[in-house]
Amino acid sequence: MKKIRIEDVESWMGPADVKRPLTKQLGTTDVAVNYYELAPGDSFGFGYHAHSDQEEVFYVESGTVTFETEGGPVEVSSGEVVRFGPGEFQRGVNRGDERVVSLALGAPKDGGELEMRRDCPECDDRTENAIERAPDADALVTICVECGAETGRFD
Repeated sequence: MKKIRIEDVESWMGPADVKRPLTKQLGTTDVAVNYYELAPGDSFGFGYHAHSDQEEVFYVESGTVTFETEGGPVEVSSGEVVRFGPGEFQRGVNRGDERVVSLALGAPKDGGELEMRRDCPECDDRTENAIERAPDADALVTICVECGAETGRFD
């Protein structure tokens, strides 16, 4: 058994106000576990994405998350759970005024290939993107793989 306090785990920079990766501290071998707090406008992921070999489950403790899916928007509110299968595209965003608190579980832990898409102003289309550390190392950036344009910056 392994028990930790979520507040003791350092938050990582990214599209969420707070992301505490719990996997390593819990010592899980088969499932990835992340704690999130999304301020209004924040997202779980850097873009609309799918994991080739991983299913993801999101439990919303408080607030409401709107997931962009291939079938249209899906709202998941406090006390609700949603599952996305391997290869299923999604992006969860806090579109409300209330802070969102959520847990995300992914299995298997190493979810295979990640395909992520973002709107590229240079290509005028939603294109595949990669995540890189900014040259000054104070943020993460998303880069269009088609033209090399920066499509997002996350402190």
